[in-house]
Amino acid sequence: MILSPAADVAAKIRQELQIVLDPEIGRSVVDIGLIYAIDVRPGNAVTIDMTTTSRGCPATAFLVDGVRDCVLESGLAGSVEVRLTYDPPWTPDMMAD
Repeated sequence: MILSPAADVAAKIRQELQIVLDPEIGRSVVDIGLIYAIDVRPGNAVTIDMTTTSRGCPATAFLVDGVRDCVLESGLAGSVEVRLTYDPPWTPDMMAD
């Protein structure tokens, strides 16, 4: 399968995000299903839709900052916007095996 340039960058970003760990669960934000979407636009402006395991999660700012900083430091994005959403709500079924 051949990926478009934007899809290729999104896949690389998803791989980079493996290093961002949820402090409660101890697994990556990708593996536990917190990353809902990665949108790469012209100029490598990136928008990431993510959630937390619960509304009011005390680690929300830590996770959002970690995701944004990880992507910026990877050099894969010129700018990063992280949007927090709870639609759909996260459930443990979203975790990778």
